Amino acid sequence: MGAAFFYHLTRKPLEVTLPMLLDKARGAGWRVAVRGREAARMDWLDEKLWLGPEDGFLPHGRAGQPHEADQPILLTTEAALPNGAACLMTVDGAEVAPEEVQVLERVCVLFDGNDEAAVQVARDQWKALTSAGCQAQYWSEASGRWEKKAEA
Repeated sequence: MGAAFFYHLTRKPLEVTLPMLLDKARGAGWRVAVRGREAARMDWLDEKLWLGPEDGFLPHGRAGQPHEADQPILLTTEAALPNGAACLMTVDGAEVAPEEVQVLERVCVLFDGNDEAAVQVARDQWKALTSAGCQAQYWSEASGRWEKKAEA
């Protein structure tokens, strides 16, 4: 059984934090799915990942494209994880089900701490997942480095 890690972004934006977490997940040997709510936002993330440093390149692709099942990192707006992901990262309030937390190695929920609506969605997700018996951790970068602030 995995756990849900909530990342409260307050200092570094998504396009900086996500590649760092993707690199760690890939270092653990996991295939990853990044789930968002809007295709345009996934296009934007796709572009940001392609423009990253050469020495930190993160091989990835978009759901619905050829070879999606072969992608080590798959950007999607769908619930299905055709690349056999062991880790799911959600952005922009994308849904995550307790069943996913229970079968995946890790679920990461990244949310913008400067957006009160995003914070509320994350709070609701925390409550839903922990009420369903999922393990969860809350991580904050408010001090300037990532620190675990809560665990359930």
